[in-house]
Amino acid sequence: MKIDFLTVRTAFNNLGVFLKNYLKGDFKPDDLLKESDYEGFDVEYKKAIASNAWFVKENLDFALQQWADLLSDQKLKAWLDGYQDDSVFEPKSIGVVMAGNLPLVGFHDFLCVLASGNRFLGKLSSADQYLIPALAEILIKAEPRFRDEISFTLGKLNNFDAIIATGSNNSARYFEYYFGKYPHIIRKNRNGVAVLTGEEKKFDLLAEDIFRYFGLGCRNVSKLYVPQDYSFDHFMGSVQNFEWVRNHHKYFNNYEYNKSILMVNRVPHFDNGFLILKEDHQIASPISVLHYEYYNDLKTLNKQLAFDKDLLQCVVSENDEIKNSIRPGETQKPGLWDYADGIDTMKFLLSLHGIK
Repeated sequence: MKIDFLTVRTAFNNLGVFLKNYLKGDFKPDDLLKESDYEGFDVEYKKAIASNAWFVKENLDFALQQWADLLSDQKLKAWLDGYQDDSVFEPKSIGVVMAGNLPLVGFHDFLCVLASGNRFLGKLSSADQYLIPALAEILIKAEPRFRDEISFTLGKLNNFDAIIATGSNNSARYFEYYFGKYPHIIRKNRNGVAVLTGEEKKFDLLAEDIFRYFGLGCRNVSKLYVPQDYSFDHFMGSVQNFEWVRNHHKYFNNYEYNKSILMVNRVPHFDNGFLILKEDHQIASPISVLHYEYYNDLKTLNKQLAFDKDLLQCVVSENDEIKNSIRPGETQKPGLWDYADGIDTMKFLLSLHGIK
């Protein structure tokens, strides 16, 4: 077979239209879908909320909206045009071990496997087992050909040709042991960081990068780099748009636990009632805690960030002197071409067929 990007674009564009209609509450039937299809997805959406306390409605809707925006024919074409190839090949079965820390966190791999003309074998996380299969059913309604190319399991993966696995540093060692003999992409822990210069006026967008999904994602900002003698007063008072996280019991339990540990051990820290700032060289931080580190000059800091690149998913800054940085508010809005860990998933999948 040949890669049929037009079919992929059409099917996923239709899925994007479905998501926009669903988020608007527009369940009217059309040429592809019945009202019962929207109602069926809504059942799975509610199951996702009920089964995982971290999956609150605000975050599920945010994730669905990001994919509704990305799955347009224009954006899909701009992305896929970089991989055009007329080679003929036999589809391979790609096992995808999906993380469950965020809603729909494995959807980009799902898209890449199908777009590359391969079969998708997804091992679902018990923390996120409803949303992607539900979207897959809508996709199959848009393009019935995909029915034989998509399967999911909560158990062991079997009969695959290559593996994409996402997890913690500990699970990555497990993945390497069991899947190392297959062509693979194995992703470990990474985090986002932000560089402040003291000239920032507002922090509402940076708050989005810190608190969206309760800070559980690899693109969430877990650490700040600040100049010497930086005052945190304005920052701590300017992230109040996410004070609602205080009302989430799991988040607030983490906050109270981490606060008590710091107080018992007499560790200096800042606290605004729902976020703790602690000076620490570590990039990853616990839920409700944001690490910070002082820097002397941006040139030296750029070198440090380059040295730590394998630990970083993204760097946030308003200052153009920070290399490869993105603007505040953009960490949870990656494009189709923003691959996790900087590894081009499409290029990997196409290479399995000898396509460069």
